[in-house]
Amino acid sequence: MTQYDTYTSPLAERNASRDMLRLWSPRHKFNTWRRIWLAVAEAQHEMGLPVSMEQIEELRAVVERKNPDGTVGISDAEIEAARRHERELRHDVMAHVHALGDVCPGAKGIVHLGMTSQDVVCNADAIIIDASLSLVWTKIARLVVGFGEQASRFARLPTLGFTHYQPAQPVTTGRRCAGWAYEVHLAGQALFGAWEKSAFRGFKGATGTQASFLALFAGDHAKVDRFEGLALRRLYGRDCAGMTHVICGQTYPRVTDAILLAGLSSVACVLHKIATDIRLLCNRKEIDEPFEDKQIGSSAMPYKRNPMRCERVCGLTRFVMNLVGNAYDTAATQWLERTLDDSSNRRLSLPEAFLALDGALDLMHNVAGGLVVHEATVRKNLMAELPFMATENILMECVKLGGDRQEYHEHIRRHAQAAGMRVKQEGLDNDLIERLKGDRAFWGKGRGGALSAELNWDGVLDPIRYVGRSVEQTEQFLAEVVEPLREKYGRAIAELGDSSPKV
Repeated sequence: MTQYDTYTSPLAERNASRDMLRLWSPRHKFNTWRRIWLAVAEAQHEMGLPVSMEQIEELRAVVERKNPDGTVGISDAEIEAARRHERELRHDVMAHVHALGDVCPGAKGIVHLGMTSQDVVCNADAIIIDASLSLVWTKIARLVVGFGEQASRFARLPTLGFTHYQPAQPVTTGRRCAGWAYEVHLAGQALFGAWEKSAFRGFKGATGTQASFLALFAGDHAKVDRFEGLALRRLYGRDCAGMTHVICGQTYPRVTDAILLAGLSSVACVLHKIATDIRLLCNRKEIDEPFEDKQIGSSAMPYKRNPMRCERVCGLTRFVMNLVGNAYDTAATQWLERTLDDSSNRRLSLPEAFLALDGALDLMHNVAGGLVVHEATVRKNLMAELPFMATENILMECVKLGGDRQEYHEHIRRHAQAAGMRVKQEGLDNDLIERLKGDRAFWGKGRGGALSAELNWDGVLDPIRYVGRSVEQTEQFLAEVVEPLREKYGRAIAELGDSSPKV
């Protein structure tokens, strides 16, 4: 068999970035497991347990070594050895305990001392999730900045607004881009706010009671606390006091995964909304996503310029949003202190949620950076509807010139309905303003009407008069949100590199 004879996830082949794939790779996971075993051994040595410095140095040499093929830590051969152990043991963590013992026999007897599997797996998952979220946040910041640049560029370009997907008061194209960016920012803040409040599992033993560690330290509760603090400090590189769960079972509370996936899904749903908006505007020929010179839109229709990037964003984010149900079900069905039906599901739902959202964020940034705005069509579409929207201003001008509000409301209503039917039934241009100019009711002055010559008809049709505070709101968003993000994450954003689709 070759790679073409077996299933390969499209998330890896087509969508997720190399950085996110590395974080969820087997090598990174198993190296993280080994780092945990090393940190625990170091803490146990410092606490006076029978763990020698020679054993620790032997462990460290294996955990931190550079392999001939350029990889660090666990080698391909050791991963294969662990697989062989697992076929016999039917236990992945113990398979790796044995594989690690095979390459550092002097330390074999103290690896995993006092620990249960989830002391390894839960802490490793938290480390991987934390790194993945850091990458997601950088990409969220990049996307906000990307749409912010378009918001600045088109801040004063009036465009037709919609409610119920029906023409409504105008906005500006820049404000619409700022609105997209703002929702991404809100979802990102909620995601990270929830995660920052999450606690580490720490080292709690088989049912979370730390009974095994209490036995190792001869019933000394203070030593158990000190040991856990030392191990976590060595693992995370900082003081983690007060940051572990006060009570948990064999695993960290699986509702934490539900909260996490709900946060990822919130970001996903915003990306879905933005991609859908752009697809709708592509249909109106106002906006296009990037389209390459040799890109084919349709195998049958050569003229097509399908928004395939936004369509892919919608598909990937829909997938993410539906994964959260797995986390809810898993959290709801954890029996008492723990059952194992969470494991096989989490091996899919956690990494795939990150991989799919990672791909969607890259695609969305690629669209934002290369967004094509057809200004002439934007104006044409707006001007076709603007006469209707100008009627309220015309009515108020008539009253200012001495007219009767109710009387002129009826005149305008009648002409507007007729102009609307002309557009819909005859396919002709909107002639509402010409109809109003030609109505003798607008010729008189005083109680019965207002002088048509005194009405600023041209000014009435200046679209910038109808965008409200679109420009000011956009500028405020750029100053208060985009620029601080650019300043804080500029270097990290630059290091992300290109966001073009893999295929």
